[in-house]
Amino acid sequence: MNNTIKKAGIPIVILIVAVIAMIGLISMKKPPEKKPVETEALLVSATPIAFEAVQFTVSTQGNVLPMNETTLTAQVSGRIDSIADVFVEGGFFKQGDVLLTLESEDYRTEVQLAEAEVARATANLQEEVARGRVAETEWRSVNSSVAPDLGLRKPQLAREQASLKAAQAQLEKAQRNLARTQIKAPYDGMVVSRDVDVGQFVSSATSLGMIYSTRIAEVRLPLTDADLAFVELDKGEPLPVNLTSVVAGQRKQWQASLVRTEGVLDQRSRVIYAVAQVADPYLRDENSTRAGDVLRFGQFVNATITGRKADRLVVLPRHTLRLDGTVLAVTPDNEIAIRQVDVVRADETSVYIRSGLEPTDKVATSAVPNPYSGMPVRLPGSQSDEPSPAERDVEDAADDEIAQVEASV
Repeated sequence: MNNTIKKAGIPIVILIVAVIAMIGLISMKKPPEKKPVETEALLVSATPIAFEAVQFTVSTQGNVLPMNETTLTAQVSGRIDSIADVFVEGGFFKQGDVLLTLESEDYRTEVQLAEAEVARATANLQEEVARGRVAETEWRSVNSSVAPDLGLRKPQLAREQASLKAAQAQLEKAQRNLARTQIKAPYDGMVVSRDVDVGQFVSSATSLGMIYSTRIAEVRLPLTDADLAFVELDKGEPLPVNLTSVVAGQRKQWQASLVRTEGVLDQRSRVIYAVAQVADPYLRDENSTRAGDVLRFGQFVNATITGRKADRLVVLPRHTLRLDGTVLAVTPDNEIAIRQVDVVRADETSVYIRSGLEPTDKVATSAVPNPYSGMPVRLPGSQSDEPSPAERDVEDAADDEIAQVEASV
């Protein structure tokens, strides 16, 4: 039993000796030299500034409208005799096409009556001319003095001339009314609506339907006072406009020209409307050079107007401009400098600066809490971005201590 106790106590003795040895080694080790911890400067991201030429653009939007829209009306009364196949909603037609025809028999009769009246007036005039010549011959045969106008039947001649002119005018009117029984298209276009049908009686000024011209489409674009500063409307030259819209799930674009403004400031919205034009929006002109997609009336489009050009501007991300109109710059000494800048324009993504920055500055693009002038910072990739010597000594001492404990055990 004594041997068993001795065998069981040996491991305990060894463990106690090891613990004592470990404590002795630890107590003999010199503590690491204490060094003051250096506070590192704030790490910030910064980008160098660059002066560049900028072509400003103005973004707006509007609806596509026809340059000409017409309500067709009848100029004479009558029953609708026929309607062209293209005179339906969405139908396209050419200038001069007959869209509707009214019953014309009565108007043909009026033309014939007017022609007969012209023939009668012509005959009366010729008869009166002959009478005047006979009267002049008779007067000269009995008198050597100048014959009076009444004796030469000149008033009667003037009356017959006036009667002929009136008859001719009546004939022209009858012919015009006959021609008006055919309602013709005033331009190339499309039918928006039709208000009548075959067999219906219409009177003068009755609305027959609405048509749009497909020669030119217009887009009314609202511009604010701030937008006008970057759009050169005073030159009198068309400005390029890029129109975009989503059609059938795909983004389409069209090229337009800004041709004019409406000249009146809207009293409610305080904007002025500029008008952009697109030639041949429905691609119907065979001689047109415009390529692309059909631009339909009523479509909503976004517009980007090419505006003024400016030289030597600094373009920065929008978030770099602070609320007080300043920008945080990083000097060559890696210190923060708060620069008051002259902003030409600021939009959703960028800010355009004319002056206030030094050529050697870099602009801080990351957040800087509680910045102040002269605040030290460090930039990515610099030596200060690596661990300091004190941090390396602490790490090495910790590694040595762990290694000694493992060796003693």
